[in-house]
Amino acid sequence: MTDIASDIAAAGGPEPYDAPSTGHTVRAPEQAAELRRALAAVRAEVGKAVVGQDAAVTGLIIALLARGHVLLEGVPGVAKTLLVRSLSAALDLQTRRVQFTPDLMPGDVTGSIVYDVKAGDFEFREGPVFTNILLADEINRTPPKTQSALLEAMEERQVSVDGVSRPLPEPFIVAATQNPVEYEGTYSLPEAQLDRFLLKLVLDLPERDTEIEVLRRHAAGFNPRDLAGAGVRPVLDAGRLAAAQASAASVGVSADVLAYVVDLARATRSSPSVKLGVSPRGTTALLASAKAWAWLSGYDSITPDHVQAMLLPVWRHRVQLRPEAELEGVSVDAILRSIVAQVQVPI
Repeated sequence: MTDIASDIAAAGGPEPYDAPSTGHTVRAPEQAAELRRALAAVRAEVGKAVVGQDAAVTGLIIALLARGHVLLEGVPGVAKTLLVRSLSAALDLQTRRVQFTPDLMPGDVTGSIVYDVKAGDFEFREGPVFTNILLADEINRTPPKTQSALLEAMEERQVSVDGVSRPLPEPFIVAATQNPVEYEGTYSLPEAQLDRFLLKLVLDLPERDTEIEVLRRHAAGFNPRDLAGAGVRPVLDAGRLAAAQASAASVGVSADVLAYVVDLARATRSSPSVKLGVSPRGTTALLASAKAWAWLSGYDSITPDHVQAMLLPVWRHRVQLRPEAELEGVSVDAILRSIVAQVQVPI
């Protein structure tokens, strides 16, 4: 089994995305190749501000291609917020940031009806959710009532207020961050909310050489609050992103690979350590993510390798362990790796 990070390392860099040598590589049309180069340029721009998080950057790009939302988890100081801000700066898209706090109200996110004194009538005032990329910072610090305000926006890409449904801009993606070590004053995301996230990306502490590079950049004057000063510039607009999304969605899949995805999901439901396995929404999310990764790698159809590469980030937040398994120190990632090792791979 592989993961995104090891696949990036095997590719030898961000551009081009070389596919694994399994005999299925095809020469992409010129338009698709140009779009892949544009997305590689996005990675290069983000790399001007963020060091050592290549896997997370690629995960965010995959989410953009699959039109999904991302949950970023990591201890404080591993550049979760900077990563999303840098990606936003590399895209010619509208971005808004919301700092989630215990006193945040649903209307502060979605918008609300207000009285216009001049017009003498009520009008709807849009909230920050009306944007292309919504950075939901520390989403688990706000109560469930406000967390649930994002459910309709994430699933239906619309907001309903006072009986009127208002569509959100296209594209629309929620990039939420949360801290896994501080639990005081936090509210765990419910299963229904977690299931709306396409990917859960875990940002680990950097390696020694990477951390030295971070310090070297700061010593040279890098200011994380001034991305323009760091040279990060927009290199991809909404139109080209939509074209890349359509191209990725056209990647083919065989009946055997579809059955493989279902068999993996059914194995999570029957595992003795699992209380809640992967739902059908989880299988469709894995399929969409595998298509995006296959397209980035230059394939015209997905293989079991692509499914395995995306399985952990797509399913790690959709599986709940039994209490006895948690007491024994079993992790969801370990369970998923075990399932991949046991389920027969189609040839």
